[in-house]
Amino acid sequence: MTTCETAAVQPAPTKRDDIPGWFFSLDRAAFGHLLTAQSAAGVTGDILELGSYLGRSAVLLGDHLRPGERLTVCDLFDSDAGDADNAAEMEMSYRRTLTRGAFEANYLAFHAALPEIIQAPTSVLADGRIPAGSCRFVHVDASHLYEHVTGDIAVARAALADDGLVALDDYRQEHTPGVAAAVWEAVFTGGLRPVLLTPSKFYGTWGDAAAAREVLLGRDWRAEGYTVDEDTIAGARVLRLNHQVKVPVQPSAPRRLALDLLPPVATRATRRVLRTLRERRAAQAVRPA
Repeated sequence: MTTCETAAVQPAPTKRDDIPGWFFSLDRAAFGHLLTAQSAAGVTGDILELGSYLGRSAVLLGDHLRPGERLTVCDLFDSDAGDADNAAEMEMSYRRTLTRGAFEANYLAFHAALPEIIQAPTSVLADGRIPAGSCRFVHVDASHLYEHVTGDIAVARAALADDGLVALDDYRQEHTPGVAAAVWEAVFTGGLRPVLLTPSKFYGTWGDAAAAREVLLGRDWRAEGYTVDEDTIAGARVLRLNHQVKVPVQPSAPRRLALDLLPPVATRATRRVLRTLRERRAAQAVRPA
């Protein structure tokens, strides 16, 4: 049985959260808002995704296609990587689960037709097969290696229309310094203008960043349980979006007294139970919707 046949016998997801991946609720909200705002403003263009894993973000991108628009996804899936470093990264993180068959099954669970799929290293897109200026939104979530990310950013820049938006994943994770180097190099030397930062993704444009920020500020994020802050980086304004963190409730005076009067062993056990409950509530608060 082939890998695609093995993936095909897996039950189709019934909810988008059933699709494995790291595309969390905060960025789903940001993607949805930006793409919807583009459509409402009459902005048209194709959508491109570099690195799709099992389709969690591609399914959402497909939701926002307008008549005449095309979604293209490029991923190695279960093909061999073109170089040793990329192969090592795939073997460590994705090889056992990532197949094209699984991606297709997940996507078709929510859409009638597949996107255009390019099963190859994202570097092949440098050949111009994506028409210059044809895209309104590009999502980059492929290799974490500096040399590959710089190439992906170059592909995104060529593909995007004047005010198109790019979302770059893993720009600040401890294990992805190559992504951080490529992203901030593009900002300081390549004309990429930051628009929005989330814990997972950098959103930017080579066009009018101020207009994109105004689009984001048109939504009352705070009323929905988010925080919105603003920073300045090298003279450029950038928004930061995150989940609100609830202030821990302090124990009441009678509860503190009861803990103080318990024997030390019982007090420690009680505190452990309370701490576990607090941690579970915190984890549920940030779990993807």
